[in-house]
Amino acid sequence: MPGRDVTLDALAAAVSEAGARAMAYWGVDNTALRHWEKVPGQPVSNADLLVDEHLKQTLGALAPDAAWLSEETADDPVRMGSDRLWLVDPIDGTRDFVRGRPGWAVSVALVDQGEVMLAALAAPARDELWLAAKGQGATRNSVALRASTRTQLPGARVPADQLPRVDADLATVFKPNSIALRMAMVAADEADLVATVRWGAEWDIAASSLIAQESGAVVTDALGQRLIFNREKPVALGMLCCAPAIHDAAVARLRERALGILRDG
Repeated sequence: MPGRDVTLDALAAAVSEAGARAMAYWGVDNTALRHWEKVPGQPVSNADLLVDEHLKQTLGALAPDAAWLSEETADDPVRMGSDRLWLVDPIDGTRDFVRGRPGWAVSVALVDQGEVMLAALAAPARDELWLAAKGQGATRNSVALRASTRTQLPGARVPADQLPRVDADLATVFKPNSIALRMAMVAADEADLVATVRWGAEWDIAASSLIAQESGAVVTDALGQRLIFNREKPVALGMLCCAPAIHDAAVARLRERALGILRDG
């Protein structure tokens, strides 16, 4: 079983409940909501912290042996001695959340020896629950997902507000703030390509990496290398999630940009 003693149904219930708790704070006129910036450009809210604490308790009960790594919890190096890890972003897309927009999600992955085995993505403002288990496929609202099968990079659909001039041959589609939801769009054949070329946190992409892969997409870092989770420094050199047939061309296009990030440290 992918999650050993943890079932996908149990994970779905836990993440759905977390999404419902977040919804109690969602909306621009919601007087319960408080938000601020951790650092300039990085918003956080009281809902992020409350959902984080709720998930830590709930998921800890599901798998007491699993360590914990979340965007909103101080990193505990004890996780490096654990085979299993809960990798969590309590609200991915906080900017949309605090603006009363629906492009946010609760993102949870269960990692075992560096691989994501179970994943759940709850987007209650969109009435969506995305689930995946290693080797068992992926679903949105219980409907099986089939990823994009695009074969040519030019014209590929990318969730973006705008694209750099070098990528002008690509086509923009609607972009939710949540990177996890953008990756899920590839899983649902609503986009062909999502890429980042910067150092990115594992909790942003772990759950959706399995959802996308189980739907037939390819997910790697920006240089085309396999993603491994629960690293000592839990970041990846960018992310590339796309239709399999355009992966090589996308890696070739991103290569110099990614190498520039490496050179800059």
